[in-house]
Amino acid sequence: MELTIFGATGATGTSLTEQALAAGHQVTAVVRDPARLSVPDSPRLRVLTADLMDPAAISPAVAGADAVFAAFGPRGTGATTVLREGTRSVIEAMQKEGTRRLIMISGSVVTDEGEGPAMRYLVKPLARGTLLRHVAADMRGAEEEIRETGLDWTIVRPPRLTSDPASGTYRTAVDRNLPRGVKVSRADLAAYMLGIIGDPATIHHHIGIAR
Repeated sequence: MELTIFGATGATGTSLTEQALAAGHQVTAVVRDPARLSVPDSPRLRVLTADLMDPAAISPAVAGADAVFAAFGPRGTGATTVLREGTRSVIEAMQKEGTRRLIMISGSVVTDEGEGPAMRYLVKPLARGTLLRHVAADMRGAEEEIRETGLDWTIVRPPRLTSDPASGTYRTAVDRNLPRGVKVSRADLAAYMLGIIGDPATIHHHIGIAR
């Protein structure tokens, strides 16, 4: 398949790109700085240098794609609109080119559905009100942008991401988080995202994922 990956220079985007290439897909990696791309060169890899916030610049990357992956996000915990504005730009480019399948990474912090009492009433509200308040707001804004489109979207909500190798033993849940789901590896997250490209049961749903 023809896949487009935004955020390919990040840790999750790198894993996603590597696994997509290993599976035999044709991959377009959209980056601001090609020097930061750590994926080995491949004849199936096309690197497009473009500003994520410029829909016209990124439109060629999504044209003809079977699926687009939004694996970018804010760096740090300060005030940010990177995810919302970047998502809006990707959506505009996809709608212009008639590309429909979008799989986006958000975070489990945006919802309490499915959580146990401690997470629902203590940990998550505290995090959203203090350290992660800007990140959570940006994620929620990006999700709103996606839900207002007619695209075939799936929003994946992982908890804390780790650099552990793929385990293949992660859990998933539709439209809710997972109890005691405090972490998942980027490798498992990437594997799951690639596995749902053609899964109609995930379209227009939020997927919780955790170990």
